[in-house]
Amino acid sequence: MADRYLHFTGTAPGRFLTRRLGLPQPAPLRRWSPRTPALDGPLLHLTAGDSAATGELGALLAATGLDVTARAERPAGIVLDATAVDTPGKLAGVHAALHPVIRSLAPGGRVVVLGVRPSADDHHQAAAQQALEGFVRSLGKEIGGGATVQLLRIAPEAVGAAESTLRFLFSPRSAYISGQVIELTAAVPGPVADWTAPLAGRTALVTGAARGIGASVASVLARDGARVICLDVPGTGDELARTADALGATALPLDITADDAAERIAAAAPGGLDVLVHNAGITRDRRLANMPAERWASVVDVNLDSVLRTTDALLKAGTVNRGGRIVATASIAGIAGNNGQTNYAASKAGIIGLVRALAPRAAADHDVTVNAVAPGFIETKMTAAVPLLIREAGRRMNSLAQGGLPVDVAETTAWFAQPASTAVNGQVVRVCGQSLLGA
Repeated sequence: MADRYLHFTGTAPGRFLTRRLGLPQPAPLRRWSPRTPALDGPLLHLTAGDSAATGELGALLAATGLDVTARAERPAGIVLDATAVDTPGKLAGVHAALHPVIRSLAPGGRVVVLGVRPSADDHHQAAAQQALEGFVRSLGKEIGGGATVQLLRIAPEAVGAAESTLRFLFSPRSAYISGQVIELTAAVPGPVADWTAPLAGRTALVTGAARGIGASVASVLARDGARVICLDVPGTGDELARTADALGATALPLDITADDAAERIAAAAPGGLDVLVHNAGITRDRRLANMPAERWASVVDVNLDSVLRTTDALLKAGTVNRGGRIVATASIAGIAGNNGQTNYAASKAGIIGLVRALAPRAAADHDVTVNAVAPGFIETKMTAAVPLLIREAGRRMNSLAQGGLPVDVAETTAWFAQPASTAVNGQVVRVCGQSLLGA
């Protein structure tokens, strides 16, 4: 559904009126397309303190395709290496580095602050590194102009593990992600022969793929070279077939809650799955006092129980290949809650718990990563049916002051799915334009 307010604020009268009234002024976001595959402008590389990662990081940043420099008048991106900040006093280096240049960032630019995991053994270091999180979340809310800000915690001895993540964050693919804290492990990334088709030769299955976010996820994975299996309930047969046919994919009509769902998925992928995307989900909204048991049970069964059952069965059977990726769909509702959605919020918070607990064991036992996307207000047929005032509030209550698109969730999923994203494990990344609600 068209965002008429966003269009209005792009006109001269709209800009004048909204500024005078102090209303939100969303900036059009530059998303990936064949014509706009990269950001326009150089990447400014700054350091707070004496970092041991400077040399290796510089070479890695050059691989993003942007022109890396120590000085630029209008940078498209800024990366600040704050890995050496281990006392509160050294936080002054963060201010000193960014204060002179932050206003020069190009519209729709990217800021990534590099930190390390707060130490359990050094409370001074932990205080300084945790301070970066508050800094990044606040800067993301004030920067404006469609720009985004992230905190990326890396292992200084394994800088190379961050390549796929830096490529993603410093690209139009991450347009609707801001204020996020992403923590990488030191796992060795898998090889990518062609960054324009990083999923070439890999098989992906997407549940709930007939329409909306699921169809967009299937499309982006196919664009990136994957052979895609589109799964949805039999009742969506015509839509599912159209989606699959348009992508050269395979349609699999199947209720994911069926007792034999895992067996039928395995049969549809005789060579195994390299990417498993749990996107299927339903809502049955009512306040708890008015919610019958069947509404509660159906939502938990589809959104959470089926994910647990099929994941366990597919891992046990070896259907998810070694080096594989599992991506589940959580929600901002599972983080911040939502009026009338106790069942939905419980199921999506459960997904977050699943990811955090399973990720280290899946990596150790199966060489498989497990992550989740947590969408906020995404422009779909479902949100188009929301009453106008509520819909407008949903669009404006984030740092980018607009709703996201299904492709924003899809691009994040595709980043998780890349073979080079081995170090990205156990992460829950909000695709919400940095919602003003929730952590």
